[in-house]
Amino acid sequence: MITVMLVDDHPVVRAGLRGMLEVEADITVVAEAGSGAEALALATIHRPQLVLMDLRMPGGDGVEATRALRETLPEIAVVMLTTYDDDADILRAVAAGAAGYLLKDATSDELAEAVRAASRGETVLARAVAGRLVRQVREPPATTTLSARELEVLRHVAAGATNAEVGRALFISEATVKTHLVRIFGKLEVTDRTAAVTTAMARGLLTPGAG
Repeated sequence: MITVMLVDDHPVVRAGLRGMLEVEADITVVAEAGSGAEALALATIHRPQLVLMDLRMPGGDGVEATRALRETLPEIAVVMLTTYDDDADILRAVAAGAAGYLLKDATSDELAEAVRAASRGETVLARAVAGRLVRQVREPPATTTLSARELEVLRHVAAGATNAEVGRALFISEATVKTHLVRIFGKLEVTDRTAAVTTAMARGLLTPGAG
């Protein structure tokens, strides 16, 4: 029997997923969580083989929850299940240790087969997501150039520094740090700090452990 935990901040979504999975003779849902923090606590208790993780939830990002879960309980596979198929989100999820990335328009059969595959240690990707990754490999994005100062800012961000801490380290104002970040986000085509760091690493602009 494959044991699964559902993580989504919408109870109706969790109920729907439970209904789709529990008609399968070899799959059972052992826990449900509405946030990343709750997921980590319940996973410690129930030790499911697989977690289906929503990407965006109030009070916590599914990717960060995935990273924490994989660090704490590496034997548990995590598959992202989301409506978002943005390249940066996919890269962040994979970098965090997700075993797969599915979209919420998956059919019951597709979802069940993905759960089985991930529980066997296989990587599972929605067809659209797989296509995007293949295109990225075949047609890598044009080289993005960040200025020396922008790279300095991003290195400190990668190390976990706040805007104020970056400003103090580089002897610039917090407002200037924010300006640099806006320019970095634009060049990397991302919308947040975590995505900026992950994308920069994926493009070879930063190395893991930068900072």
